[in-house]
Amino acid sequence: MRIVALGTLRDFWLEHPDAEVPLRSWYALASRAQWSSPADVRGCYRTASVVAGNRIVFDIGGNRFRLVVAVHYNRKALFVRFVGTHAEYDRIDVTTI
Repeated sequence: MRIVALGTLRDFWLEHPDAEVPLRSWYALASRAQWSSPADVRGCYRTASVVAGNRIVFDIGGNRFRLVVAVHYNRKALFVRFVGTHAEYDRIDVTTI
C-alpha cells in the first residue's frame, strides 16, 4: 500500500518519542501490504477498527496512541488522517476527519 503523509507520522513521533518504534513498525507492515478489503486489514491487525467513510483505526504502542487512515483499496493507498494519543482520539469524530 502507498502511504500518504509519512511526515505526519514523523512529526508525531518527534513530539512523542515512544511512538516512533510502533509507528515505524506499522508503516513497514502497511507499506508492504496488498489490502483489498477490511477483512485483509483485520487479518494483519486483529485490533483494527473499521469505521464509516473507509476509515480504519489502529491501536499503536499498546493502545497508547491511535492512528486513523482513510483507505482507498482500488488505488492501494492509505491516507493518514489522524495520529494522536488515546485522549486526543477521544475528542475527534473519526468519521469526519
